[in-house]
Amino acid sequence: MTASTEPFTPSADLAKPTVADAVVGNSAASLFIRKPNPDDGWGIYELVKACPPLDVNSAYAYLLLATQFRDSCAVATNEDGEIVGFVSGYVKANAPDTYFLWQVAVGDKARGTGLARRLVEAVMTRPELAEVHHLETTITPDNQASWGLFRRLAERWQVPLNSREYFSTEQLGGEHDPENLVRIGPFATARI
Repeated sequence: MTASTEPFTPSADLAKPTVADAVVGNSAASLFIRKPNPDDGWGIYELVKACPPLDVNSAYAYLLLATQFRDSCAVATNEDGEIVGFVSGYVKANAPDTYFLWQVAVGDKARGTGLARRLVEAVMTRPELAEVHHLETTITPDNQASWGLFRRLAERWQVPLNSREYFSTEQLGGEHDPENLVRIGPFATARI
């Protein structure tokens, strides 16, 4: 076996961003949208904890999203580097034209800025998702903020929104509201 002469670069170093994908907000309060990196895992976890009614996953799960799924996730930070927004999801293996959005979180400091939409659109317009033409997510019947976001996305992208019950309360252990599967599309990512 021959030792490689190529320098080794740890995956954590490869994941560190050099520039933001997008800058949003105004001159008084800019927000920077970018791919997450391993240093963001704990901040994402803390943000989601502060955003009920979102289900909080383990800090480890958010570290995995920030590394293994970073091309299909995004964080928004303020000028101090604090994570104030997060979107996670993945391209479905059995339907590569569909992005499944797992969570969107916007902290108090960034609410009312349109950040949720901008996070989703930042991910959807990445080259890695060029072949995606549908967006899916699940929403509980009473989560009006999420319903509003996805209705606005469908309207903005001028595409249909369809929904149906996906997971029943019983399937979720009897202590969680049912989840409706919401599907938006088809759309052309170049038009987002």
